[in-house]
Amino acid sequence: MGGHGQEMAAAWLAVTDHADRLRPQPLRALVAQPGRAQALTAALDDLTLDLTKEKLDAGALAALISLVQASGAPALRDAMADGKPVNNTENRPALHMALRGSVAPDTPGVAEVAAVRARFLAFAEAVRSGAYVAADGGRFTDVINIGIGGSDLGPVMAVRALAADADGPRVHFVSNVDGAHLADVTRGLDPARTMVIVASKTFTTQETMTNAHSARAWLRAAAGEAGDGHLAAVSTNLDACAAFGVPEDRVFGFWDWVGGRYSLWGAIGLPIAMAVGGARFERLLAGAAAMDRHFLEAPLEANLPFLLGMVGVWRRAMGWPTVALIPYDQRLERFPAYVQQLDMESLGKGVARSGAPLERSSGPVIWGEPGTNAQHSFFQLLHQGTDVIPVEFILAAEPRETMDDHHAKLVANCLAQSAALAFGRSEEEARAEMAAKGMDPAEIARLAPHRAFPGDRPSLTILHRRLDAFALGRLIALYEHRVFVEAAVWGINPFDQWGVELGKAMASDLLPAVKGGDASGFDAGTRFLLDRLAALSAG
Repeated sequence: MGGHGQEMAAAWLAVTDHADRLRPQPLRALVAQPGRAQALTAALDDLTLDLTKEKLDAGALAALISLVQASGAPALRDAMADGKPVNNTENRPALHMALRGSVAPDTPGVAEVAAVRARFLAFAEAVRSGAYVAADGGRFTDVINIGIGGSDLGPVMAVRALAADADGPRVHFVSNVDGAHLADVTRGLDPARTMVIVASKTFTTQETMTNAHSARAWLRAAAGEAGDGHLAAVSTNLDACAAFGVPEDRVFGFWDWVGGRYSLWGAIGLPIAMAVGGARFERLLAGAAAMDRHFLEAPLEANLPFLLGMVGVWRRAMGWPTVALIPYDQRLERFPAYVQQLDMESLGKGVARSGAPLERSSGPVIWGEPGTNAQHSFFQLLHQGTDVIPVEFILAAEPRETMDDHHAKLVANCLAQSAALAFGRSEEEARAEMAAKGMDPAEIARLAPHRAFPGDRPSLTILHRRLDAFALGRLIALYEHRVFVEAAVWGINPFDQWGVELGKAMASDLLPAVKGGDASGFDAGTRFLLDRLAALSAG
């Protein structure tokens, strides 16, 4: 299921040759080539991927397709869908597609998916309808989801993205062990009207359980032990949940074959269902399933996840180590953070599936904010900085809100930014524009270098008709599968995350010293910081 050495070496050589050929060619010239839109765009229904402003051409794309084929990515994709243990370091399958019905129902391990989904969706509807009530018999008006990582980033992103469809209790999120997070979320909420969901597979995650104990104390301060009726859990540790005060009928499980960053499709998505209802949650799944079918069936040259993954690999071949993800949609404000975890936790590896060191750079640094806000912060760097930073724009054709010409202006800004990054403005053009305005020649000469834009900054644009649950599910699955393609080409296992373990273990070791215990076993720098913190705390 991996590429053969000589075949991969030849495929990589072809890709790097094309990168060397295209690197000095200006995007102005590439974009002007006839037939470019046909060669470098693809669509799944309304979802459209435009690569015309990437430093690619048909020859480079053909080389990337050959690289993907040599890597064994299509066979690895099929193995994932068949339930094979593609997570080789943990000897597990990766069956997040099963949570949206995209694998055969007789695939080992997935028989319980539908029943668990029915249970947590029924509970969400009971809370939303008032069939399940608070300790005093009143309806819940607010829900707090306590989790971290995949138990937080996916649900919070989806709830914010679907705010236009939210018709249930208000849903809030607490993730950080910093007590300010819980304090700020609970401030202004009535514990008598609040449900708390604790999302932790083992029910031992330090940050989550610290917040959970404090939240339970907040509930009990208002309602006594009857406040435990305001608790629900997403976990596999039934004994720990029961000891905490959550009976089995309010515990919803998930499986070790779904990693946290791929888990919003199952019971981790309970807060999404609380916010928008079971029917819209099913539409979220349906959108993801549509992308799954496309990923499994479409030819590589028209397969959106494969094309997007090839672009990711291409950018690293071009020497670009970071990507800005800019959704021109305020409700996708947390999508960059979600993709940041999805991509960087999956591809941030320095060793191959075999354990051998990687021979090439792997995943990029992902960051971003919504447009147009981002234009007024870091776009200065994107346009005139010394480094080339590719950009991924996401844009809907139709708004969810009808407010005068707001959306037209949003669209105009998005399209203008991609063009400005690609084509820039020469110093001669800057001089001509200032001269046309009647500026003084000396002032023109002084300002012209500052008002020139180098251009030649690549970007891609993802278009869709309208942001709703189906469209969101499809978009998330597109990025999931894109990460899988890149991992296959680099020979990485994208389903483990050993890199998060060391810091957590060291934090546990440090905690007694932070509380005033013996610090002699730590390094001098850490001892200095502990001493300084103690002095500052003592006033």
